[in-house]
Amino acid sequence: MSKREAISRYNLIIKKLRKHPSTFKEIEDYLSLESDMQAYNFNVSKRTFQRDLEDIRSIYNIDIQYNNSQKHYFIDNDDQPDVNERILEAFDTFNALNITDRLSDYIHFEKRRPQGTENLYGLLHAIKNRLQIKFTYQKYWEDEISERLVEPYALKEFKNRWYVLAFDIKDNQVKSFALDRLSELEI
Repeated sequence: MSKREAISRYNLIIKKLRKHPSTFKEIEDYLSLESDMQAYNFNVSKRTFQRDLEDIRSIYNIDIQYNNSQKHYFIDNDDQPDVNERILEAFDTFNALNITDRLSDYIHFEKRRPQGTENLYGLLHAIKNRLQIKFTYQKYWEDEISERLVEPYALKEFKNRWYVLAFDIKDNQVKSFALDRLSELEI
């Protein structure tokens, strides 16, 4: 079995369970149908399916639970429903882009600046470990670029833009900095 096949199977399991809770038999039938349609072998034993659920939890941070009384599997969104919805939304986008042979024929992207999401992991690390960060910043309405030294507190999304909320050491104030205006991040 190839890695591509396993990842595609994970995606199918998540897709099936997002629509509605399902029994193992329903999932098994769905995977069999998809095997025929996609010319892959997505068929699994009950033990392989259990390993798949562990992999899905580990890779995607999506927790699939079994309801003993109703005898079906379901995606548990109780812990972090907003985060899980965003993960599943990104998952849908990734899958749509991943299966398209030639994207330019079917998808037309808006020309825009990157949103600064490449710094999310580093910023989260700094926030969790209470580390100071230094970066260059250019305000939207000004041409001048300034260097900032801050203590980051949190990340916030607002109107499809990401911000870091931080204590600016120079001004002794809590401020928000748009990630798409931030560059040369040092932790």
